[in-house]
Amino acid sequence: MNTEIKPHLTRAHVRDLLKGMIRIRRFEDKCAELYTREKIRGFLHLYDGEEAVAVGVIPVLGPADRIVATYREHGHALARGIPMGPILAEMYGKTNGCSGGRGGSMHLFDAGANFYGGNAIVGGGLPLAAGLALADKMRGDANITSCFFGEGAVAEGEFHEAMNLAELWDLPVLFVCENNGYAMGSALARTESQIDIHAKAAAYGIESEAIDGMDVVAMEAATRRAVEQIRRTGRPYFLEARTYRFRPHSMFDAQLYRDKAEVENWRKKGPIVRFQAWLLENGLIHAEDIGKFEAEIDAEIAEAVAFAETGAWEPVETLTKHVMAQERPAAPSVAPTPVEYVEMTYREAVKQSIREAMTSDDRVFLMGEDVGAYGGCYAVSKGLMAEFGEDRIRDTPLSESGFTGAGIGAAAAGMRPIVELMTVNFSMLALDQILNTAATLRHMSGGQFGAPVVIRMATGAGKQLAAQHSHSLEGWYAHIPGLRVLAPATLEDAHGMLLTALNDPDPVLIFENVMLYNMSGQIATNAGAVDIEKAAIRRPGTDLTLITYGGSLFKTLEAAEELAKDGIEAEVIDLRTLRPLDDETILTSVARTRRAVVVDEGWRSGSLAAEVSARITEGVFWRLDAPVGRVCSAEVPIPYPKHLEDAAIPQISAIVSAAKATLGKA
Repeated sequence: MNTEIKPHLTRAHVRDLLKGMIRIRRFEDKCAELYTREKIRGFLHLYDGEEAVAVGVIPVLGPADRIVATYREHGHALARGIPMGPILAEMYGKTNGCSGGRGGSMHLFDAGANFYGGNAIVGGGLPLAAGLALADKMRGDANITSCFFGEGAVAEGEFHEAMNLAELWDLPVLFVCENNGYAMGSALARTESQIDIHAKAAAYGIESEAIDGMDVVAMEAATRRAVEQIRRTGRPYFLEARTYRFRPHSMFDAQLYRDKAEVENWRKKGPIVRFQAWLLENGLIHAEDIGKFEAEIDAEIAEAVAFAETGAWEPVETLTKHVMAQERPAAPSVAPTPVEYVEMTYREAVKQSIREAMTSDDRVFLMGEDVGAYGGCYAVSKGLMAEFGEDRIRDTPLSESGFTGAGIGAAAAGMRPIVELMTVNFSMLALDQILNTAATLRHMSGGQFGAPVVIRMATGAGKQLAAQHSHSLEGWYAHIPGLRVLAPATLEDAHGMLLTALNDPDPVLIFENVMLYNMSGQIATNAGAVDIEKAAIRRPGTDLTLITYGGSLFKTLEAAEELAKDGIEAEVIDLRTLRPLDDETILTSVARTRRAVVVDEGWRSGSLAAEVSARITEGVFWRLDAPVGRVCSAEVPIPYPKHLEDAAIPQISAIVSAAKATLGKA
């Protein structure tokens, strides 16, 4: 560690440091006032007492370096140079806010400043920062990602997963833990067995140090050492800033967990008091200097208040703006005339699409558990590491939240990652990153950032894997705005949907049913990307519509053939895309056949089948000749014995019976 790198304390520099801290303090004082006047609502987390951290760290970073902040990020945003007016307008919820009014106090974003926002999920920004740094490393860009978080985050699994990834992959991340002693209302000693936080990072092999976070010069000196080392080595560095917050955790906090004397003792050694007194004592600044820039700050705050007050409220008519990208790529052209067919399994079709994508676009890479030498849980990527190398076929630790978040971060930085989660069951461990980051990033940032990540996972039952490896949870994910959810059933879709998804500006989840991987068939050698906007009619019919997707498609087609033997012509719709649903194809078919049965391997209660049924009822109720039928999995964890597993999930006989019931022929 180079201990000789120190700030150059010229009169101009120390003035900037002091002014920067006072500017943050006075802004926060105004925010507290505006909160009591109900101009700012929701959670408001103020930065009073921690100013030395932001002012000591952020100005050392370059303009191309990235910043991931926490929900207590007003000071970070100000120190980064985001104008005060747009910050305050964002806290008002106005359209002239830095996030267009969509984020509020906890979610300040500014793409021009490479400011990737505050994160309201404790520890949630750590994997994102790792992914941003991964993108820079893979491209050879000499940038640093700085990630701020509180000491409470070190108890989260995402902290440890991010530390491991950063050290394992030599990621250029500057981790800054703002240790203010309290995770909301719990003192550090009451929640951590090891309260020396920088030792936790050191345990992973990361260079780390603890600094007096109330000393702005010490913070800047430590940051300069860290930044110099990261730029030289490309490896992570960890700073524990031991600081204190003078105000409550949020404006809702009564602070019953600490007494007033403790707060007052810390105030006496606060960063502004200490630094200002030292500067005056040593003649580096004069009282009139302080008065002058305090007046400048007060004027800036007054202008910011006026800017926020006169800002416009977003019209309700644009409520759904920035959920998904407004500009979408054109649908793939009509498939070319097949020139030759080849026999291929579903597994091989997915592999071939990965190969084609990686060959044509250097931004594409695959990451996940055992995707390299092992070839993935279902051998989809077997052999690809030999073709593309360990950098682009990237084995990850068993840390779903960590590497999924890293994939989201890499996507936000311009890469095109394919994240493989072994099974849908393990995706529950990554749900925070999928729901709270991937699905919300575009919305919270007012359209400034997107997360064009593709996440693949195996789903479904039928292989006697028992309750914890046999779920069909795609309907859960189809509930979440901001995601696109695909369920390819055919070889053409298994191959082409992934290619299309990699060109999508939004996060795409692809659910591959485990019972399809060994399915084989003929596929055109020139098969390419396919349209992911539309459902497909796999079998035309006139008497009723059978609606399904994924692993249940071929059972449903067989059921339709059984019905045909009795003179019943069933139309079969393959949904293909579960979010957004193709209402037009569904409703047009049902309006014509006048009867419908939905087949869904998810559980009946709260199922995707229930949603499809509701839309049919809402859209073509007066055209129906019978209630919509549903064939779903039994309300039971999937059993291990084969006969019970078969009884628990939709089968051909159940589909036939449900179809006949809608026709009054049960």
